[in-house]
Amino acid sequence: MSNNLLLTPIEYLKGVGPTRGGLLRKELGIHKYGDLIQLYPNRYIDRTRYYKINELQDSAAEVQIVGKITHIKTVEFGKGKKRLVATFVDATGQMELVWFQGQKWVRESLKINEISVVFGKCSSFNGIYSIAHPEIELLTEHQTSLRSAMQAVYPSTETLANRGVSNRVINKIMQQLFQETQALFTETLPDYLLQELKLISKKDALLQIHFPKSSTALAQAQYRLKFEELFFIQLQLITKNLIQKHKIKGHPFAVVGTFFNGFYQHHLPFELTGAQKRVIKEIRTDMGSNAQMNRLLQGDVGSGKTIVAFMTMLLALDNGFQACLMAPTEILANQHFIGLSELAQKLDLNIKLLTGSSKIAARRTIQEELENGSLQILIGTHALLEDKVKFQNLGLAVIDEQHRFGVEQRSKLWKKNSIPPHVLVMTATPIPRTLAMSLYGDLDISVIDELPPGRKPIQTVHRFDSNRLKVWKFIRDQIAIGRQIYIVYPLIQESEKMDYKDLMDGYESISRDFPLPQYAISILHGKMKPADKDAEMKRFAEGKTNIMVATTVIEVGVNVPNASVMVIESAERFGLSQLHQLRGRVGRGADQSYCILMTSFKLSNDSKTRMETMVGTNDGFEIAEVDLKLRGPGNLMGTQQSGVLHLQIADIVKDKDILALARNHAMKILKEDAPLQKPEHAGMRAVYLELTKKKNIWNYIS
Repeated sequence: MSNNLLLTPIEYLKGVGPTRGGLLRKELGIHKYGDLIQLYPNRYIDRTRYYKINELQDSAAEVQIVGKITHIKTVEFGKGKKRLVATFVDATGQMELVWFQGQKWVRESLKINEISVVFGKCSSFNGIYSIAHPEIELLTEHQTSLRSAMQAVYPSTETLANRGVSNRVINKIMQQLFQETQALFTETLPDYLLQELKLISKKDALLQIHFPKSSTALAQAQYRLKFEELFFIQLQLITKNLIQKHKIKGHPFAVVGTFFNGFYQHHLPFELTGAQKRVIKEIRTDMGSNAQMNRLLQGDVGSGKTIVAFMTMLLALDNGFQACLMAPTEILANQHFIGLSELAQKLDLNIKLLTGSSKIAARRTIQEELENGSLQILIGTHALLEDKVKFQNLGLAVIDEQHRFGVEQRSKLWKKNSIPPHVLVMTATPIPRTLAMSLYGDLDISVIDELPPGRKPIQTVHRFDSNRLKVWKFIRDQIAIGRQIYIVYPLIQESEKMDYKDLMDGYESISRDFPLPQYAISILHGKMKPADKDAEMKRFAEGKTNIMVATTVIEVGVNVPNASVMVIESAERFGLSQLHQLRGRVGRGADQSYCILMTSFKLSNDSKTRMETMVGTNDGFEIAEVDLKLRGPGNLMGTQQSGVLHLQIADIVKDKDILALARNHAMKILKEDAPLQKPEHAGMRAVYLELTKKKNIWNYIS
């Protein structure tokens, strides 16, 4: 069968019609036969066992019984309410079947004294067993229908249930679909792959996913369909990367000149780690080719991404190009500007900062110098994207914490040049390998996986509120030896008033416990004016205050090497990645640093797991894996990426082994036959073209 039948509008399927068709479109996005085939069940009910009435128990379990209806009556209860009750008997006893809705229709369809099979959740009241709204069919029909030992339960919505499109109805129309198409589905994967991976055919997989004859057959069907789904996503991502390298020409940075070599030989503030050297080499190889670089640089807090970014900028300057770095917030842009200016000092570079608060005169200078090419490096926020900001020849764009920038925003940077600049995306949010392969499958990935020498791992402890006196004593001892302390309160947008109150209450009690003139305290929160925030930050950074009480404003980009203790209040209200980011604010100097997680005594299981994970490891990737398991992929990347992966059957967390396998095979096939022209790849090519026609990859990836 060609797949044309699968393009038939859903209302033409027997048993659907225009009304149900409209409901299926609106509620489940099912427009045609092919969409219905891909409505995979959520779970399955074991239909192998038939109960006798005298075996029933009040367990609200789903049971299946063979018997017959002997009579039907309508019973009134409450004010003007009625229910329909049928007596159902078998050789061992009798029970009731009850309907509260659709009584007229049900009454007309019930057959008295004919052997039937009923199915539903059983409960008992006053010693009488009953099933409300059971599924019911004649035994003769039951024996001939395309039914399996395990009955599929499909995704549904309240509207569908209320409008009579029950699970049984979906089961019926699914059977009808298999009868009309005779299950002749085109194979999409090449034979050699099916044999090598011992995968069942597409036809068998679809039949067994909807009507499994055993749990083994179901497992094989699920594996085959999960592999296929992940395989085609990877095929698209890897092809996109190859096309980008092929089609999107980049500036070849052939020269490694005086800027790069001079800095490396004379001004490097510390010895690079093996990981930093490896990553710089990967970047040099990329930028030396004729293709545009698109690389994601992952490295934990404090792993030294900034120096890698700076040396990459020097390569651009050596080749006569300009470079820019874009950060999501002013605090972070400022931080980068200070850090990079220090590195650039000895090289006599022209480096400037552009943010929303830059003055008009400064902006004018920046625009002139950008256009005449004398400004070599520009650091900034979204302000870099404004139309007025024109570069003479932008060769490299570094983007920090890219998940905070949308796709359109990034493409604005590309358009500032006829040839798009090389792109280096940096993130301190460790992304688990599985997610990175799917979210950023079209980027090449570099990881800095070792910390600079001399950094001591941060000691993390979990303490309950009842231990506060001991914690305060520890803080006094640390201040006595000259250290500084962060105390952070949670900030959750919806309850800003409450959070503000928590913060102010906390500030007052800390002020009482750490009084002037012996101690000085800074405070930092979202309601302050930017100038006041900067002033407070500066006092703390210069060591004029001992304690910084703050909301999570300090999460990114604050660098105070002398601060060695991070106290996180109500730590159970933070997610794992936030806790890990906050912990990374300390441990920036050579002293031993500490992170103290304060929580109430009552903790959910998830919160306990989060505290144990934080105490147990400093490895951001390990933490990200746990976070992915707890929160799922959608939430991990924040709201902009919540469209992350609309997968129909695979699960990126549970099926990471299948994902890795799918990616390896996709790469192998594209290496040998990138255009998928070989005869054995015809089925695969057809699916691939169909997906690209729909721009389908963007349905998967925001």
